[in-house]
Amino acid sequence: MNIGIKKKLNMTQGTGQVLTVTAGLVFLCIVFGIINPSFFSGRNISNLLRQIAPILIIGIGQSYVLITGNIDLSIGSVVGMSTMISATLMTKGINPWTAVFITLVCCLTVGIINGYLVEKFKIPPFIATLGTMTVARGIAQIVNNNYNTNSIGEAAQNFRDFFYYGKTLGLFNTIWISVFIWICFNFILSKTKTGRYIYAIGSNAEAAKLSGVNLLSTVTKAFLVSAFCACVVGLIQCASAGMGAMDAGSTYEMYAVAASVIGGVSTLGGQGILIGTVIGASIWAVLQNGLQFAGAPVAIRNIVIGCIVVISVLLDIVVRNRSSPQRINK
Repeated sequence: MNIGIKKKLNMTQGTGQVLTVTAGLVFLCIVFGIINPSFFSGRNISNLLRQIAPILIIGIGQSYVLITGNIDLSIGSVVGMSTMISATLMTKGINPWTAVFITLVCCLTVGIINGYLVEKFKIPPFIATLGTMTVARGIAQIVNNNYNTNSIGEAAQNFRDFFYYGKTLGLFNTIWISVFIWICFNFILSKTKTGRYIYAIGSNAEAAKLSGVNLLSTVTKAFLVSAFCACVVGLIQCASAGMGAMDAGSTYEMYAVAASVIGGVSTLGGQGILIGTVIGASIWAVLQNGLQFAGAPVAIRNIVIGCIVVISVLLDIVVRNRSSPQRINK
């Protein structure tokens, strides 16, 4: 089957779950609004959108990797590495935008390493990215001699405004950054040859290779997207806190997977659309925000969200297993 046709089929198959989770999102908003009318206050909606933004960005990166049939466990640690490298450089007097560039280069290097370990050296992605996860966290810890940084100072105020505190057209810049990133990477995934190849590898890597797809290049690009998104989220966290924290990004690999799989991206590869990641990230943030308004303790919030992630993955596996015989017969 033509790679382009396969891609369209896989995107169509992901649409069904997107519609389902969208209905679930609407239901959750109504329930939380009834429990506490303050949920729909202008201030809370604005804060909720800003909470969704980093989860969406990190989810986009993980979605790219999952669609290739891989997973990136290092994504949370790269967030921490980004936060600590950028903050440390700024506290040493480096221009904030020069610090951003250096941080981006360091994070993209992790993406390249992940791509080569997984595709060229055939190390299982779980093991490869588990290793780079540990290395990236170690870099985050050692870059400032195992201490959180001091304040990045007033000289970095423009940096903080750009990534977190500033507003454009009434919305926080963090929201606009996530929208811009989503538009760019959604275009690449849905309209370009690279996007077709990403879906093809996730559907059947051997068939994609026989069709002329460069597996190493394409898989590495997916991991580069993941590293880029993690870098941006790390910069957002640095701008938010005004300092670097060594534990920044902890559990963000969970956020990334949750946003992706809740939104219909298959953990088995080859299926999913980025509009689903928007819904998945929104459900995650709405649950956190709504359960907090409802007075639920943190433990209950984590249990609820964890169960939803497991159920989403289980449903994906059941649906894919049921449809497999039909594909074989065709």
